[in-house]
Amino acid sequence: MPIFMIGTQRSGSNLLRLMLNELPGVAAPHPPHILQRLAPLVPGYGDLGRDDNFMLLVDDVCRLIELNPVPWERVTLNRADILGRCRERSLVAVFGAAYDVLAEAWGARTWCCKSLANIAYLDEIERYFGDDAKYIYLYRDGRDVACSFRKAVVGEKHFYHIAREWAAAQRRALAHRRRVPAPRFFSLSYEDLIGKPEETAKRICRFLDVPFDRSMLEYYQSEEAKHAAQQSNLWANVVRPIMSDNSLKFLSEATDEDVRIFESVAGEVLDELGYERACLLRGQELKFTPADIERFNAENHRLKGEVQKNTDAADRERRDRQDALLKEIRMRTGAAAHVA
Repeated sequence: MPIFMIGTQRSGSNLLRLMLNELPGVAAPHPPHILQRLAPLVPGYGDLGRDDNFMLLVDDVCRLIELNPVPWERVTLNRADILGRCRERSLVAVFGAAYDVLAEAWGARTWCCKSLANIAYLDEIERYFGDDAKYIYLYRDGRDVACSFRKAVVGEKHFYHIAREWAAAQRRALAHRRRVPAPRFFSLSYEDLIGKPEETAKRICRFLDVPFDRSMLEYYQSEEAKHAAQQSNLWANVVRPIMSDNSLKFLSEATDEDVRIFESVAGEVLDELGYERACLLRGQELKFTPADIERFNAENHRLKGEVQKNTDAADRERRDRQDALLKEIRMRTGAAAHVA
């Protein structure tokens, strides 16, 4: 029963991951984002039916995991072992095999992948894992998500760009909810998670068919939480108890213009998820001209630069290790594709 968390970053996924990781039968590591980072590069490997090409992919997946900013503790990735666990020659098979190895190393019966970017690969996940897969759709008020992204080292920074990405991700998740049988899909708002943590944790456990464990509410005392918090300011809050008032931040942190832009782009999705609009009623959405969007692009670029300048050097170095590997793979697979 592999568990896939889907949605958008800055929605409480690290909090939920650490809560799930406290369940004795579930291993929920920090994700190396295998599908997101390597799926676009797979065509460059050539025919995966060839042993050398597939072994190269297996090795690259393992290297990506080994360079994860939050390491997978107590896990040895034996390439031959992972190869033997793959039911087919595909990236998703290697991904599943690596997580199986981790679950066994951590003494768990199953695993949870917190890579919310997997929302772009749901068809492939469904094809490979089928009825064994369960999904937890974690969502948060997109305007608060935008405020959080403004301060984060990752992601877009302008409300226009964040709103577009947020709305697209929610639409994918909602469409998947309509396709997947109800026993395999659980919808969860961040606001419920922080506002009613024990009740929500018990609902999650019923969905996963596992006993509730009170340690879920004490996740912040775990070694995994401490380890994550040490690696990046992005995850500093995971060593603190749940912040029950951490919602509606946009009312004090965003300008009216920011909110109007967000509600113009993603108002219909806010409506569908039950969030009240703050500035624009339905039908009052703004229309943006090419000149407006050019201005948004420039401001987005500037804000990204400001965040990068203020990013902790050690945090940046940990992220650069994976980026360097991906650059190496792009150069190698690009050259291989031309040869083929």
